[in-house]
Amino acid sequence: MQKFCCEECQSKAKAEHKKRQQDFIKAVEPVIGLQHQEYLTFSKAALLMGCSRQYVYKLVNTGKLPASRISSRMAFIRKADIENMLAGNPYHRVLPTELAKNKVAQKNVGRKDAKISMQNKRQEEESNEVQDYLSGEDVMRIYKVKKSWLYVTAKRNEIPICKIAGHNYYSRKHLDKLFGVSADAEAVQEWVTTKHVEELYGMKSGAIRAYVYRHHIPTKREYGQTYYSKDHLDGLRRTDLASDDRYYTAREVAEKYGVSTANVCIIAKKNGIT
Repeated sequence: MQKFCCEECQSKAKAEHKKRQQDFIKAVEPVIGLQHQEYLTFSKAALLMGCSRQYVYKLVNTGKLPASRISSRMAFIRKADIENMLAGNPYHRVLPTELAKNKVAQKNVGRKDAKISMQNKRQEEESNEVQDYLSGEDVMRIYKVKKSWLYVTAKRNEIPICKIAGHNYYSRKHLDKLFGVSADAEAVQEWVTTKHVEELYGMKSGAIRAYVYRHHIPTKREYGQTYYSKDHLDGLRRTDLASDDRYYTAREVAEKYGVSTANVCIIAKKNGIT
């Protein structure tokens, strides 16, 4: 039936409510008093603008805000000058492409005219390039991923996302880079998993990743599983040479000629031995 359980709690709540009112009046009262002043000190101008006094000094030093000095310790700012400064600099949204153009233009200041025109032409061509975007359904179909995995991974890897009519569209260029899909992946006839590569070629998982990256072997991922092109691996690893008597392994050379396997690689490279 009552708001408070006892008179002590009621008195505490009343005191807190009164303190909040007093704090609000103390905060608002200086601003209300400034509404009728035409000339303001730097501290009052900062209070009216809602910024620090140091920032007001910065605006005056850069010439954005006029100020009048009365003495060595006293200077005033007209409230009308503050309103004119704010009216002359309206807020506008800066797009990332515009920001990039402005940064590049600043870097090109002071360079030769020929180089500036060449860079400006290249930037213009890059800005006119339209990125290819795929819908979420196309991404799941092409790259064989689940819907719950797509959004989290795209956000974690900073893949550009375009939202149109409530649907997300993802940059195909960045997705290809994430999934490691190369240009000739569509022409590959046979794919093998990491486990099969380890069994066929006697390589460890870390060595497989380095070897694939170094030799640009087509790679794809489907439902979290990585696949490699068997045709490219067969062409590079040359498993048919294992039964060819004209070739030695590095270990066989080391045992026969009494050198280390590291020296075998150096000697073969230096003397052009196939």
